[in-house]
Amino acid sequence: MRGWLVWVLAGALVTAVPASASAASGRCRVDVPGAEKSVAVCLDDLTTTGTLASGHTVEADWAGLTSAGLPAPSGVPGVQVDGYFPDTSTANTNNGWNHDAQFVLRLPDRWNGGLVVSGSPGVRRQYANDRAIGDQALAEGYAFAATDKGNTGAAFFTDGDRPGDALAEWNSRVTQLTLAARAAATRHYGRPPTRTLAAGLSNGGYLVRWQLENRPWLYDGGVDWEGTLWRADGPNLLTFLPPAMKAYPAYAAGSASAHQSILDAGFAPGSEFLWDYHYRVYWDLTQRIYREEVDPSYDGAVQAGTPFCASGTPSCDADYDYASRPASVARAVERISLTGRIGKPLLTLHGTLDTLLPISRDSDVYDEMVTDAGRGALHRYYRVEGGNHVDGLVDQYPDRLRPLGPCFRTAFDALSGWLRGIRPPASATIARPANATPAELARTCSLG
Repeated sequence: MRGWLVWVLAGALVTAVPASASAASGRCRVDVPGAEKSVAVCLDDLTTTGTLASGHTVEADWAGLTSAGLPAPSGVPGVQVDGYFPDTSTANTNNGWNHDAQFVLRLPDRWNGGLVVSGSPGVRRQYANDRAIGDQALAEGYAFAATDKGNTGAAFFTDGDRPGDALAEWNSRVTQLTLAARAAATRHYGRPPTRTLAAGLSNGGYLVRWQLENRPWLYDGGVDWEGTLWRADGPNLLTFLPPAMKAYPAYAAGSASAHQSILDAGFAPGSEFLWDYHYRVYWDLTQRIYREEVDPSYDGAVQAGTPFCASGTPSCDADYDYASRPASVARAVERISLTGRIGKPLLTLHGTLDTLLPISRDSDVYDEMVTDAGRGALHRYYRVEGGNHVDGLVDQYPDRLRPLGPCFRTAFDALSGWLRGIRPPASATIARPANATPAELARTCSLG
């Protein structure tokens, strides 16, 4: 990896071709340093409004992450580059390539000099941020680059040779794409980016945190949309998901003590209407596949446990006790852990009704970590009342939930202003505006 980084950095320093000469020789040709394969094409519109019609995005990658009412920009012509870096895993089927480490790079004709880099949420593929993040960035004139993180799908844990390898690869792939995208943009536009921002949601938010802690020299700042918190000594998702999974069947049967157990695990009072969906869709699957990645010995030769097993079943993930597991498990988590030692400005958003990564066990803790690390002046933390982990559920519960997508767009602009010397609003809990309609909340969000 060191040799690759040196090679890319050297490529970025090569005298760039003037923009006019580049256009004359064919602006649709873009070289991405280090890519094993890349395909560039000129498009009339790089936003999802255009790429859905032209076939240059995959809606399944981003389905459910945004509410239906989030405004959709359009009319951003430019060049799209699809490709992949060398890799040995093959789970990503996008573009018919059956090759991981896929990326997308979009270079608008009307460039504002900035670059936004993002890693996919969950275990989704490289187009997952197109609607939630890419549309905003491109509409404002930024170049936009996104990666599948080097492995995808529910069996991502099969990638790598030792526990934690697949998750550690996520961080190196974001670094890899950032360097390559900066070099490609420099060559394409004839000048280097004036600012580089990291942005992501869920696992993508974790990647923003990690990059600003460990590679701050590559970025000017970032926006973290409810990033996943990994800490070797907890809390992490392996500490709060199992007790919720264990208690949920009894809670569904009417047990008051089981209800309290789920609250004690960290899930917010008032989020009960979301528990059934998250138990069926998120809690069980998330616990099993991430536990398999860092603690494969828990269930022996079985891969990712037994779905929805009853407590008491041998090696059932509902009974998983992270604190009692061998030290090797904590060492695997330590490889990807966060410290709070960010080196560039960071804005964090998190919904108070997040029912996958409960706010009390995630961003509340991370904000304290940043402060304890002496980096509080670089951080703004906005707790959004009524926000859930994915905005798609807002359409099902418009009177109970509030989308975070508009808050991300406001935070993104606040970060841009911060880098120009305009201080963003102080950290706060953002109340739902009185009498605001669901349609209004889908379009706007004030942080101050």
